[in-house]
Amino acid sequence: MKEVKPFIETLAFSILGGVIFFILNLPLPWMLGPLTSVMLWNGLTNRRLLWPSYLKNAGLIVLGMSFGLYFTMATIQAIGPYLIPYVILTFLLIIISIINSLFVSKFIRVDEITSVFGSIPGGLTEMVIASESLQANAAYVMVFQTIRLIVVLFTVPFIILYVFSSENGQTMELLVETSATFFSFNVLWLVIPIVLGVRFQNLLPAGIMIIPLAITAGLNIGPVTIPSIPNSLFLAAQLCVGTSLGKSISLKDVKFAGKFGLIYAGLAFLLIFISFGFGYILYSLTSMDLPTALLSTAPGGLVEMVLTASIVNADPAVVTSLQLTRIILIIVFVPVSLKWYFNRIYKT
Repeated sequence: MKEVKPFIETLAFSILGGVIFFILNLPLPWMLGPLTSVMLWNGLTNRRLLWPSYLKNAGLIVLGMSFGLYFTMATIQAIGPYLIPYVILTFLLIIISIINSLFVSKFIRVDEITSVFGSIPGGLTEMVIASESLQANAAYVMVFQTIRLIVVLFTVPFIILYVFSSENGQTMELLVETSATFFSFNVLWLVIPIVLGVRFQNLLPAGIMIIPLAITAGLNIGPVTIPSIPNSLFLAAQLCVGTSLGKSISLKDVKFAGKFGLIYAGLAFLLIFISFGFGYILYSLTSMDLPTALLSTAPGGLVEMVLTASIVNADPAVVTSLQLTRIILIIVFVPVSLKWYFNRIYKT
């Protein structure tokens, strides 16, 4: 019972948040609603909340398979012309982020290394680990990255959804429409991405979602008939992930950053609007539609951007591919490059 009661309490507030966001017609209600309600309840009370990691992982697997179903051979062929301009714009966005954070560190009591790793649009865990190896203030990096994540999650979907709301709901209707086909022998194909996703989740950052996504996409492109994910399961997966995110975000940590938190929130807002400018450039240079371009260049997170794409009739497969490209570029090149840069600077 010691485990059951806090779990039920967490689930109750998670559902309550989803219902409130749904009634208010707010973006991504079954992800941002649970995230908000659990984060606030966790931060404003001393209650012990419980949300098992396997529920978050299950939610990420379901979302990964759902996103994988958007991939077709035509989508793969269409991504090619976008890659070079997208990679160039991504590196420009990273450079601008670094310049902004270096500039800010000259006027506040935050060292350059902490400032850069705290504001760059990369994975929170990866940036904290990389910053520790350079003796940065890892606690500040985690808080600043958390603040950046909150700003992105509660800004980009709202802006995109209300600017492009005229095409709202098409994909959701499709999911409801095709959910009856889920309960057939074809559902056994989904065992493959589930098993491989769990088995090899540590091979890649966010591997628990990316591996099922890639395998489902491969099966969907091939001759196999993959059933659509039922809408109820799709929404439950969002709730599982949103609840886990809400539980992991500490209001005490955000408060700990004090006035610095407002500065790095400002940097996050600035980066979002710069990314929108780059999205418009990508739209102008390619045949990509504007919502897809904006969501592809937005500074994360992957799940929220792809979900938003599915709602505003953007191309979720293109958004997934390009957002994954951005994540890979940041994880592979940024920590190594920053280590080289700072080691060179401080040695001289």
